[in-house]
Amino acid sequence: MISVVSHDAGGAEILASYVRQQRSSCAFALQGPAVKVFERRLGPVKSTTLESAISSGEWLLCGTSWQSDLEWQALGLAKSQGKHCVAFLDHWSHYPERFIRRGEQRLPDEIWVGDSMADALARDCFPGLAVKLIGNPYFADLQRELAVLTAHRYSPTEGLAVLFVSEPLREHALREFGNERHWGYTEFEALRYLLSNLAVLGSHVSRVTVRPHPSEPPGKYDWVSAEFGPHVVAGGRRTLLEEIVENDVVAGCETMAMVVGLLAGRRVISCIPPGGRKCALPHPEIESLQCLLAPAAGGD
Repeated sequence: MISVVSHDAGGAEILASYVRQQRSSCAFALQGPAVKVFERRLGPVKSTTLESAISSGEWLLCGTSWQSDLEWQALGLAKSQGKHCVAFLDHWSHYPERFIRRGEQRLPDEIWVGDSMADALARDCFPGLAVKLIGNPYFADLQRELAVLTAHRYSPTEGLAVLFVSEPLREHALREFGNERHWGYTEFEALRYLLSNLAVLGSHVSRVTVRPHPSEPPGKYDWVSAEFGPHVVAGGRRTLLEEIVENDVVAGCETMAMVVGLLAGRRVISCIPPGGRKCALPHPEIESLQCLLAPAAGGD
């Protein structure tokens, strides 16, 4: 039996897909956004305490979370019981920081990654650790879902439909570094930067949907329509893939949802504003809003 521990949505998507595809027998310790992710993939899931899940399993499989210490605690508890620990990395940035809390590092025995870019990054960050490239089970599920959804794609009557996929940058930066602008910008600044420069996309934008991150509180973006107009609407009521398929452009900072946009064949733009650090996603297909605006500025 596997002890499966998960909190944040990104890692939960990968672990839930892996468990479903492998039909593994598991003891689950799920919290936060992971609960709904696993229920969507697996149906009703019985989640227990962390202590019970670790004790019941032969080895640990966990994600890595920004919003919680759950997986970090799981690594310590499983290691204390002499159990093999595997962490599946679900992104392409901040690898060392994912395993550090309050100055204490807790590394797994083995790291799994889902693509060659993550593989190279993980080997560089953890030269003494076993790294295994197993393919991304979440992306495999998405490919199957795309085949169904694409046939029913909604097309706006005129103009472009843009989806902004958010992430709780302020909350994480404040929690970890005591400064909500640790990376030189916040998600609010990035959204304003996008909405103030829609003309650079080359066509009239008829609709912008703002999709909150699963860990963000309700109402976080209620201010946007009042500030920018009724063409900016709230998202998040359906699955990420459903909302991506209904839009022409996916914009964000450096969230995994942007990579899902690439997988769906959408134009993907990073709207990190000037002064913010460069987008950490290594995918060359992702455009930069700053770079798109640079020729226009040079022509003035």
